[in-house]
Amino acid sequence: MPCLVTSYSIPPVTLSMSSTGTAASALSIRDLHHTYVRGSGLSFSKSSRIPVLKGISLDIPQGQTLGLVGESGCGKTTLVKAILRLIEPTSGEIRLSAGDGTPSRDLLSLPKSELKKVRQQLQVVFQDPYGSLNPRMSVYRAVSEPLTTHLGMNRKQAHQRVNELMDLVGLDPKMADRYPHEFSGGQRQRVGIARALAFEPKALILDEPVSALDVSVQAQILNLIIGLQKQLNLTYLFVSHDLAVIEHVADQIAVMYLGKIVEFGDTNSIFRDPAHPYTQALLSASPIPDFHLERQRTRILLRGDISTDTTVHGGCEFRSRCPIAEGKGTCITEAPSLVDVKSGHQAACHFPRGWLQ
Repeated sequence: MPCLVTSYSIPPVTLSMSSTGTAASALSIRDLHHTYVRGSGLSFSKSSRIPVLKGISLDIPQGQTLGLVGESGCGKTTLVKAILRLIEPTSGEIRLSAGDGTPSRDLLSLPKSELKKVRQQLQVVFQDPYGSLNPRMSVYRAVSEPLTTHLGMNRKQAHQRVNELMDLVGLDPKMADRYPHEFSGGQRQRVGIARALAFEPKALILDEPVSALDVSVQAQILNLIIGLQKQLNLTYLFVSHDLAVIEHVADQIAVMYLGKIVEFGDTNSIFRDPAHPYTQALLSASPIPDFHLERQRTRILLRGDISTDTTVHGGCEFRSRCPIAEGKGTCITEAPSLVDVKSGHQAACHFPRGWLQ
């Protein structure tokens, strides 16, 4: 699948997701679970509890990008909120490394007084650049407020830092006195990126950062994001439903389905040789900007309904939509685990590549 933009090239990556965290991991997630409670009142039945994250484990090496993909409702946003502790996960571990040789710290075990300082190293860029900015605040105030409040900068220091950040993201520092409605969508997203970089973080969570922008503007923002990563050695968790974008920016890809990681590997391996039937279906649904190649492809249509029976703990959760699971008792009785299908490539499927054979 051709890349969306070609100003930068992504080096090949051969790292795999290990079962334990490593010193090279900037962000490490271990067996993360979260359950939403449906209903109201003082007591809830077991059927009222809806598991959304079901044992997520991921490592993101320092200076690299992990792309997280999956259809709406698979739990991507819940995972982002859990990492940021905007919601409190039911169980698990989220470790963030400062990158200065000190041991990583578990964000879920920190009291709020310490979490405020650690959060400076983990920032987020939101999907809607206009909704993430206060319309009553000028850009200068929006970017400088965390500098004066949390870092104790005086007015002169904050003004200088805001100018540096505006220049870093490709905006004229003279525009800092304007309000969000006076900027275009792409410019507002640049402001959001500048605000996220104010604390000089080690890791950024990019939650659909270009999906609300025009295609031409998307290319500019993606080039900016990649350029900043190389310049500042940033670590990214890049959440997107656009596979062309993910292919261009990500070093590694994690495919998520109903709260679980069903496939993981380096970008080239996932796109050239997908092992899980769900990944194969996602790739077949992603358009190729080449008329002749697009006509030659066969679209894989998923049939059946998404399983909503939270009381069933056995079997593969994708089996209700997977044609290769029909008549195979293993898919009904045993839940697949992530296993190596080749070096640096893992899939949670009893019959990997079965759809393509």
